[in-house]
Amino acid sequence: MKRNRYLIASLLIMVVACDKDTTGPTEIEDQVFSIEKSSKRGLAFNLSDTSDFNALKSGVSWWYNWYYEPSASEGYYAEYEMEFIPMLWGGNPSQNSMNQMKGFILEHPEIEYLLVMNEPNLTDQANRTPQQAANDWLIYEQVQADLAEYDRSIYLVGPAMNWGTMTNYSDPVVWLDAFYDAFWLLASREPQIDYLAFHWYDYGLEFQLDRLQKYGKQIWITELANWNAQVDSYQKQIQQMGDMVAICEEREDVFRYAWFIGRGQYPDNHYTYLFNPEPGQLNELGEFYINLPYAETD
Repeated sequence: MKRNRYLIASLLIMVVACDKDTTGPTEIEDQVFSIEKSSKRGLAFNLSDTSDFNALKSGVSWWYNWYYEPSASEGYYAEYEMEFIPMLWGGNPSQNSMNQMKGFILEHPEIEYLLVMNEPNLTDQANRTPQQAANDWLIYEQVQADLAEYDRSIYLVGPAMNWGTMTNYSDPVVWLDAFYDAFWLLASREPQIDYLAFHWYDYGLEFQLDRLQKYGKQIWITELANWNAQVDSYQKQIQQMGDMVAICEEREDVFRYAWFIGRGQYPDNHYTYLFNPEPGQLNELGEFYINLPYAETD
């Protein structure tokens, strides 16, 4: 049964708008979480300050930092009810990084997902051709198999596609089609993609998600914002955030989404930061984000 919170919170929106041991898995006690919030809603940002966690905890359920370990101190999962998702950022990861990542996962029984391969069709990001990525994916699948030996079922989330800069592969669908073909030639089967990841920074999110339906995967939008030049104020970004989050919450093929970003260098020329420079202080966009309504499946 879907409990739709959009009508309930509409007035609120209007107001805001104006060295590791890998001998085996550890056990985790059953936890009863008390904060009602969207299980989909996350943040793409290297969270580390307890004040920032405290400011976000009522509305954000997960985050990642493009790395396989967080900068935050232990206790975030129990204290703030926020889940860290590790990531293997590039292709052909080193054995050392994979061992460290597996050790971290084994020490954190709450982890169920692994993000992989950030923007392979961007030459200044993971920068992997479809053929290179097909070989990389066999490495990711082996990581998944290694963890399964410790009774840990970890789902692979990726590759994280965007419109890119790679010659002949700027379109994420063109890259993905070539990747699937390359993997068939390599392994005589489809790659084990449990969730497909996607980034979007413009108008037209709904159309882009419709294009990805052909792969039959639920989608993690691991970077989300609107960097179109027309969005030249926080008030305009608030409108875009409301529209984009509503799409993500309503669509059953969107499993999770993460806003980009918490804070960065100032001035914020794209009007996407959620925090003021001071730790723990949300700006108007951040307050809007954590209070947006959501649809939850019981």
